[in-house]
Amino acid sequence: MKKEFTILGNTMENVSIFFGIFLFIWGISITLISNSQSFTSLIPTVLGIPIIIFSIFAKKYTDKKKLLMHIVVLIGLLVFLGGLDIFRGLISGNIFNNIWADLSKIMMLVLGLLFTILCVKSFIYNMRYRKENENI
Repeated sequence: MKKEFTILGNTMENVSIFFGIFLFIWGISITLISNSQSFTSLIPTVLGIPIIIFSIFAKKYTDKKKLLMHIVVLIGLLVFLGGLDIFRGLISGNIFNNIWADLSKIMMLVLGLLFTILCVKSFIYNMRYRKENENI
Protein backbone atom coordinates (compact mmCIF):
# COMPACT_ATOMS: atom_id res chain seq x y z
CA MET A 1 0.00 0.00 0.00
CA LYS A 2 1.36 3.41 -0.99
CA LYS A 3 1.99 5.87 1.81
CA GLU A 4 -0.31 8.49 0.34
CA PHE A 5 -3.51 8.57 -1.73
CA THR A 6 -2.83 9.88 -5.25
CA ILE A 7 -4.88 10.68 -8.32
CA LEU A 8 -2.98 10.31 -11.58
CA GLY A 9 0.22 10.61 -9.56
CA ASN A 10 -0.87 13.79 -7.76
CA THR A 11 -1.38 14.10 -4.02
CA MET A 12 -4.70 15.44 -2.77
CA GLU A 13 -2.94 18.67 -1.83
CA ASN A 14 -1.90 19.16 -5.47
CA VAL A 15 -5.35 18.16 -6.76
CA SER A 16 -6.85 20.67 -4.32
CA ILE A 17 -4.53 23.43 -5.55
CA PHE A 18 -5.49 22.65 -9.18
CA PHE A 19 -9.18 22.64 -8.22
CA GLY A 20 -8.85 25.96 -6.39
CA ILE A 21 -7.02 27.55 -9.33
CA PHE A 22 -9.70 26.25 -11.70
CA LEU A 23 -12.46 27.76 -9.52
CA PHE A 24 -10.55 31.05 -9.30
CA ILE A 25 -10.10 31.29 -13.08
CA TRP A 26 -13.66 30.10 -13.78
CA GLY A 27 -15.26 32.80 -11.62
CA ILE A 28 -13.22 35.60 -13.14
CA SER A 29 -13.70 34.28 -16.69
CA ILE A 30 -17.47 33.91 -16.35
CA THR A 31 -17.72 37.39 -14.83
CA LEU A 32 -15.77 38.91 -17.73
CA ILE A 33 -17.45 36.87 -20.49
CA SER A 34 -20.96 37.56 -19.22
CA ASN A 35 -20.26 41.19 -18.33
CA SER A 36 -21.81 40.42 -14.97
CA GLN A 37 -22.25 43.19 -12.45
CA SER A 38 -23.28 40.68 -9.78
CA PHE A 39 -20.93 39.54 -7.05
CA THR A 40 -22.47 36.08 -7.24
CA SER A 41 -20.64 35.35 -10.48
CA LEU A 42 -17.43 35.46 -8.43
CA ILE A 43 -18.57 32.80 -5.94
CA PRO A 44 -16.31 30.15 -7.53
CA THR A 45 -13.37 32.55 -7.23
CA VAL A 46 -14.19 33.34 -3.61
CA LEU A 47 -14.35 29.62 -2.78
CA GLY A 48 -11.25 28.80 -4.81
CA ILE A 49 -8.99 31.21 -2.92
CA PRO A 50 -9.18 29.49 0.49
CA ILE A 51 -8.90 26.07 -1.17
CA ILE A 52 -5.62 27.19 -2.75
CA ILE A 53 -4.31 28.79 0.46
CA PHE A 54 -5.17 25.91 2.80
CA SER A 55 -3.84 23.34 0.31
CA ILE A 56 -0.52 25.15 0.04
CA PHE A 57 -0.37 25.36 3.84
CA ALA A 58 -1.11 21.61 4.05
CA LYS A 59 1.93 20.96 1.84
CA LYS A 60 4.11 23.30 3.85
CA TYR A 61 2.96 22.47 7.39
CA THR A 62 2.70 18.68 7.25
CA ASP A 63 2.07 18.43 11.00
CA LYS A 64 -1.21 20.35 10.43
CA LYS A 65 -2.04 18.63 7.13
CA LYS A 66 -5.00 16.64 8.47
CA LEU A 67 -6.71 19.73 9.89
CA LEU A 68 -5.98 21.88 6.85
CA MET A 69 -7.24 19.27 4.38
CA HIS A 70 -10.42 18.82 6.43
CA ILE A 71 -10.99 22.57 6.06
CA VAL A 72 -10.38 22.21 2.31
CA VAL A 73 -12.98 19.45 1.98
CA LEU A 74 -15.52 21.56 3.88
CA ILE A 75 -14.99 24.37 1.38
CA GLY A 76 -15.27 21.81 -1.44
CA LEU A 77 -18.57 20.70 0.06
CA LEU A 78 -19.72 24.34 -0.01
CA VAL A 79 -18.88 24.39 -3.73
CA PHE A 80 -21.14 21.35 -4.22
CA LEU A 81 -23.92 22.83 -2.08
CA GLY A 82 -23.75 26.08 -4.06
CA GLY A 83 -24.22 24.07 -7.23
CA LEU A 84 -27.45 22.60 -5.89
CA ASP A 85 -29.05 25.99 -6.64
CA ILE A 86 -29.41 24.77 -10.24
CA PHE A 87 -32.41 22.75 -9.04
CA ARG A 88 -34.20 25.92 -7.95
CA GLY A 89 -34.12 27.11 -11.56
CA LEU A 90 -35.14 23.68 -12.80
CA ILE A 91 -38.15 23.53 -10.48
CA SER A 92 -39.26 27.11 -11.21
CA GLY A 93 -38.88 26.61 -14.96
CA ASN A 94 -36.26 29.35 -15.24
CA ILE A 95 -33.32 27.11 -16.04
CA PHE A 96 -30.85 28.63 -18.48
CA ASN A 97 -32.49 32.07 -18.40
CA ASN A 98 -28.99 33.16 -17.42
CA ILE A 99 -26.80 30.63 -19.21
CA TRP A 100 -23.55 31.73 -17.54
CA ALA A 101 -24.92 31.54 -14.01
CA ASP A 102 -26.47 28.14 -14.65
CA LEU A 103 -23.29 26.79 -16.25
CA SER A 104 -21.41 27.90 -13.13
CA LYS A 105 -23.94 26.14 -10.93
CA ILE A 106 -23.67 22.92 -12.94
CA MET A 107 -19.87 23.11 -12.82
CA MET A 108 -19.97 23.67 -9.06
CA LEU A 109 -22.43 20.82 -8.57
CA VAL A 110 -20.48 18.26 -10.59
CA LEU A 111 -16.92 19.24 -9.69
CA GLY A 112 -17.78 20.01 -6.07
CA LEU A 113 -19.28 16.54 -5.69
CA LEU A 114 -16.35 14.86 -7.45
CA PHE A 115 -13.83 16.81 -5.35
CA THR A 116 -15.64 16.00 -2.10
CA ILE A 117 -15.77 12.30 -3.00
CA LEU A 118 -12.04 12.28 -3.80
CA CYS A 119 -11.25 13.99 -0.49
CA VAL A 120 -13.32 11.47 1.47
CA LYS A 121 -11.63 8.59 -0.40
CA SER A 122 -8.28 10.14 0.49
CA PHE A 123 -9.21 10.41 4.17
CA ILE A 124 -10.37 6.78 4.24
CA TYR A 125 -7.20 5.64 2.46
CA ASN A 126 -4.96 7.54 4.86
CA MET A 127 -6.85 6.23 7.88
CA ARG A 128 -6.44 2.64 6.65
CA TYR A 129 -2.76 3.22 5.90
CA ARG A 130 -2.14 4.54 9.42
CA LYS A 131 -4.09 1.67 10.95
CA GLU A 132 -2.12 -0.94 8.95
CA ASN A 133 1.22 0.62 9.81
CA GLU A 134 0.73 1.52 13.46
CA ASN A 135 1.84 -1.96 14.53
CA ILE A 136 4.98 -1.97 12.40
